[in-house]
Amino acid sequence: MPSIDVARRRIRLSDSHVSVLGLLVEEGGIPDELAQARGQLRAVGILEAEDKISGELYPLVSTLMEPRIIARVEVNGPQGTTQNGAVVGDDFIFTHENWPGEAESEYAPVEPEFLVWALARMVDLHRDFTDEADSGEVIVSTMGAFDAVAARMEAAQPEEAVAEGTGAPARLAEVLSQLNCMWRITVAWQGAHAPGNGLAVSALAVWDCGLEGYWLRELPAEPVAEGQVDNSSDLRLRRTSAKELWQLITDLLPDGARLASAPQPQPAS
Repeated sequence: MPSIDVARRRIRLSDSHVSVLGLLVEEGGIPDELAQARGQLRAVGILEAEDKISGELYPLVSTLMEPRIIARVEVNGPQGTTQNGAVVGDDFIFTHENWPGEAESEYAPVEPEFLVWALARMVDLHRDFTDEADSGEVIVSTMGAFDAVAARMEAAQPEEAVAEGTGAPARLAEVLSQLNCMWRITVAWQGAHAPGNGLAVSALAVWDCGLEGYWLRELPAEPVAEGQVDNSSDLRLRRTSAKELWQLITDLLPDGARLASAPQPQPAS
């Protein structure tokens, strides 16, 4: 069910709820498959009489309808994949976070200076207690070998047997045996610096391997287009640090001047 926390400006919505709000803003009809979602929005007061959207949702809806920058954060872990992220508008920035197994995401406002912090928190970026220094260690293999190692790991085969049976580097099996999750951050925006004044995209993919630390996936290089990667594609991983990843997340975003400024207080009438 959707819900709203007026005091903290937090809202829980599913994709279906967001679709209903978008259609109402565009004065479009609500298809039958979204009737239940509309009913839920009415039940909690997000939709008022005659399906008027509550004024409390104006900042979020206006940001979702005309985003300037969209950040998507995909985290793949033992409980499946969660989709999180942030949407930057002209006046507001909202983050959205998904809980494993739940349909709704929590949308909440964030100030521009806290956006990097919010993205880092979504991937649980934390200090590497094993070795803060950048080791620079590199593992080179193929995506086919990675898939084979991952499949045998899921079958609980010993690391030595996995590496020997797949022909993959032993170090790849060692690192994957400590895998907590894989995460990817993708940022897209419209701007003058994009090719042909189109959509610009920046992204990075990382493995969080617990005792083995953080590994940046340098190949296949992000962003990866559909159909671009197959079993023969090169895989290159480089051991990195939380400090470097913080800077890489910062660098994903377009210049700070492009981010929405905090809303200015209106003069009293």
